Amino acid sequence: MFLGIDTSGAVAASLVHDGGERTVRDDAPRRHAETLAPFVARLLDEAGATPADLEAVVVGTGPAPFTGLRVGLVTARVLGLARGVPVLGVPSLDALAEAVAQDPALPDGAGVLVVTDARRREVYWARYEVRADGTAVRTAGPDVAAPADVPRTDGDLVVGAGRDLYPDVFGTPDPRLAVGRAALTHPDPALLVRIARRRLAAGETLPADPLYLRRPDAVPPAGGKRVLA
Repeated sequence: MFLGIDTSGAVAASLVHDGGERTVRDDAPRRHAETLAPFVARLLDEAGATPADLEAVVVGTGPAPFTGLRVGLVTARVLGLARGVPVLGVPSLDALAEAVAQDPALPDGAGVLVVTDARRREVYWARYEVRADGTAVRTAGPDVAAPADVPRTDGDLVVGAGRDLYPDVFGTPDPRLAVGRAALTHPDPALLVRIARRRLAAGETLPADPLYLRRPDAVPPAGGKRVLA
């Protein structure tokens, strides 16, 4: 039984086990700390499970603003430490690309550009290529840039909340896609779990280190000015 957590944008948690998977999400901003722990407790209760049943915790590592992302990472580490299970990190943008890659309308090798809100009139971005098996391979990024400075390739399919914020740069939704808007805006922790299990099987290491990509908005105040007598 794997627990997936992502707080790179919305607050979301998934419980993935042999009997299936269940995801809960709250799109309200700035409620990460209040929402995540009850979500985890709810998922375990609905599955008739306890934290002792967890094999691993998978957490989205961003990129994302500092405060929200930190809530998910700290929660995952506390659970992992308390239960003695591994905490596995997967970039959150990878889950958005994986959701797109499963759309049967996209051919093998199709390019996907994922862009999400980085605030300060910037976006986080990463580029992927779709594979015939429904997976997405990252070919560039993740990084942060002004929308107009994001490198693109002709024919790239652009998805993510950043596209909706800057349609003049990234265009409108592609009519080929059957995937719902929510799946292309909010990373699904169940997909993070799926990606983590596949990468573990391939012998990859999955550090749960945050991808902030820049310094936090809040910084300690400078030292007080000296007052001359």
